[in-house]
Amino acid sequence: MEEIKNPGVNDVMNNAKTYIHDANSLAIIEKAANFATEHHAGQFRKSGEPYIIHLTNVAYLLTTLQVGPKTIAAGFLHDVIEDCGISHDELAQEFDEEIADLVEAVTKVGTLQYKGKEDPEYQAENHRKIFIAMAKDVRVILIKLCDRLHNMRTLEYQPEAAQKRIASETLDVYAPIAHRLGISSIKNELEDLCFYYLNNEEYHRIAQLVETKKTERDASVSRMIIEISEMLNENHLQFRIFGRSKHLYSIYNKMVKKHKRFDQILDLLAIRIVTQSELNCYEILGYIHAKYKPIPGRLKDYIAVPKTNMYQSLHTTIVGDDGKIFEVQIRTEEMDSIAENGVAAHWRYKEGKKYNAKEEQKEIEDKLSWFKNFATYSAEESNTSASEYMATLQHDVFEANVYVMTPKGRVIDLPNGATPVDLAYRVHTDIGHTCVGAVVNDTMVPLNTELQTGDVVEIKTRKGSGPSEDWLKFVKTNQAKNKIRAYLTKKETEKRSEKIEEGEKLLEDELRRRGFDPKEYTEKKKLENIYREFRVSNYTDFMYGISVKSINPTIVCEKLTNQKGRVSEDEALQHVLNREVERKASKSGLLIPGIASMKMSIAHCCQPVYGDDIVGFITKGEGVKVHRRDCVNVNAEGARLIDVQWAAEDPERTYDSDLVVESKDRNFLLTDIVTVVSQCKMTLETVNASINHDTLITTIKMTVRVRNKDALENLMANLRKVDAVLYVERDNH
Repeated sequence: MEEIKNPGVNDVMNNAKTYIHDANSLAIIEKAANFATEHHAGQFRKSGEPYIIHLTNVAYLLTTLQVGPKTIAAGFLHDVIEDCGISHDELAQEFDEEIADLVEAVTKVGTLQYKGKEDPEYQAENHRKIFIAMAKDVRVILIKLCDRLHNMRTLEYQPEAAQKRIASETLDVYAPIAHRLGISSIKNELEDLCFYYLNNEEYHRIAQLVETKKTERDASVSRMIIEISEMLNENHLQFRIFGRSKHLYSIYNKMVKKHKRFDQILDLLAIRIVTQSELNCYEILGYIHAKYKPIPGRLKDYIAVPKTNMYQSLHTTIVGDDGKIFEVQIRTEEMDSIAENGVAAHWRYKEGKKYNAKEEQKEIEDKLSWFKNFATYSAEESNTSASEYMATLQHDVFEANVYVMTPKGRVIDLPNGATPVDLAYRVHTDIGHTCVGAVVNDTMVPLNTELQTGDVVEIKTRKGSGPSEDWLKFVKTNQAKNKIRAYLTKKETEKRSEKIEEGEKLLEDELRRRGFDPKEYTEKKKLENIYREFRVSNYTDFMYGISVKSINPTIVCEKLTNQKGRVSEDEALQHVLNREVERKASKSGLLIPGIASMKMSIAHCCQPVYGDDIVGFITKGEGVKVHRRDCVNVNAEGARLIDVQWAAEDPERTYDSDLVVESKDRNFLLTDIVTVVSQCKMTLETVNASINHDTLITTIKMTVRVRNKDALENLMANLRKVDAVLYVERDNH
């Protein structure tokens, strides 16, 4: 539909009447126009024009998108709350709740102040409000986009500083939104207008380059259009064909980002063919490739695999008979409409269909995979910092340009460098948490593999598993990073909470053993009096210290009761252990604070190595067995645990560690595993492999000798990179 330079209310109504025929619906629009005219009377823009001209332009732009009558009405009314002192309730009474809600939402977005780079947190908070409003009702952002477009068209009346500020915000926020919603008609114009105000010199330079050879290019395009038209007419195909000009900012972007000269941009000569059906699209592509030489690697089928903003088209680049290079786009009428107006084209107002915001939003989420993720993220991350929220959207949504598919055909967009773990978290948080492997294009790959456009990715999960801290080293999306950190923090908090409860129980048990009532002595106020003696500042740290044996519950009891209880065999041992004498390390590189000599040995069940968090278990007759602190065999043995430490690291000292490797079965798997161990300069003590013939999963158990935890983790990380390996873990016997 051809736009009018400066439309009036009648132009809005005439445009609306082309697709809205219900008299009541049209009456709502007219009423809103009259209401806005009345209440904005006497208000003027910086151009000197009456303010109603801006509102009429916004409403007119909305009719070109063929939105519903209430959205157009809200376009007329979107400034009455802010500029005219009209309340939400007054609007609801005058019109209805739906229109009032729309106007209020647009007002909240419109009153945000862009402060640029000097105040990023404030700015991020403002932008978050915009996106959350969009997640609730996409109509809000459609109104705001039209509002912003007209403001950009009239930006010349603003001071230079305001021009740059508004243009920066538009390029950073509004143009990407228009792109993600598939509204290229608005996105392209916004980008070119921003380009004009932000980099005027480059704008004119590229405009001059485009203009210099315009006549020659137009002639070449015209000849190609005639040739293709004759060929398609001979084959009795219905079509529209026309030349397509590239907008200036897009040319500039390609020149900057891809380091190309102006004459290297292949799609400056562009032709678009619009036909009746998908079948016709492929048929036309066949005729064109039969007549002209296609450039290898430039064929893109966005019909079979649409972009995440619903864009569909066939793209091919061909060499004409005169040696000129052309980009040809082939699509249906519906595809062409969606390519121009995106989400607005797909959800055009349909007469007789009652608008339901929730249903409409759900439909949008179903069609726009990124929007569903975005809406979910907006809801889940409402408590995150605004900067973190915006960084996630900017990186994960706006900059996403890698498109992969699930086995069921769902297309998911990811940023460059994204991995299967990023994909898993994009699908669902639980999928991310339980991810243990990935199959890409029918091949098992390591979890840190960078995904490419067109990859078909299947995520393997296992109940009970959780994310590793190592994942933070390779995941690319902020969403995945935030989810992993949240999980690890929660687990650490849970672990600490368990330790605190364990400390409380240890203290209570010790008091009961000595014949005292725990209730009488474990009030927090009484305990506060002895915190300082143990150099802790609060209750939780105190109980945590008791649980990990850095604070002796026996001594705590004595201080609380001012009495020494009966000395048991275990207590006697504790007293021995608590004597302040010179530290002496065992042959295993272990020592007990305050103990000159004590028989100590590494526990075989969990096999701690230098650098592990460890704890000692007092045995009967075998001295102290040293376990990893998370070993299941000592979790319930609070009374017999003792604090132990690693002595200074000895480069000559090594430790045995058992590993379990699970992998998809393949040839030479064991050879590759052994090679990795050798490359990491480890000694392989034993290795054993078995295969489950039902699942075709190979389990490899091995014993390696390592110097410390870092070396062990490095080995495990490299083993995970081996082709077909699903997971690598330390073996707990």
